[in-house]
Amino acid sequence: MKKINFTHQGFKGFLILILFLAGGTTVFAKTSDCWADFFEDAQFKGKHFRLQGSTKLRSLHKVKGENWDKRIESILLGPKAALTVFENKNFKLTLTEMANHPVLMKSLGITKQDILEESEIIFRPNSKIHSFGEYNFYHKIRSLKIDCIK
Repeated sequence: MKKINFTHQGFKGFLILILFLAGGTTVFAKTSDCWADFFEDAQFKGKHFRLQGSTKLRSLHKVKGENWDKRIESILLGPKAALTVFENKNFKLTLTEMANHPVLMKSLGITKQDILEESEIIFRPNSKIHSFGEYNFYHKIRSLKIDCIK
């Protein structure tokens, strides 16, 4: 071990370096709690991939070198991750166009709330989605967003 003598000014610089490194570790710890694991099959089985940190995927055609469009069936979320999944690419709501035709919606018995619920689902941190069949969202995910919660 090498002995280092510090002057008053050098010691102050050393403390700043320690504080900077400690701050970097804290940021990493927060980010490391913000993740989502996506599985091809129900019950967290089959091929899978992980996304870490705030993420926006407009399309799932090329994720980690594979096409995951309409393949995701179960998900695990980390303690700081909130997830929104969409039935369409580019975060578009599926029946948005129908909302522009209220007479058609009324004749079909569809409300604006029905349209929103069919198009996206939002999950809170630490969620465990065993199967999207439970949500009537079986193999429908085409885009997604992960938000890190502080």
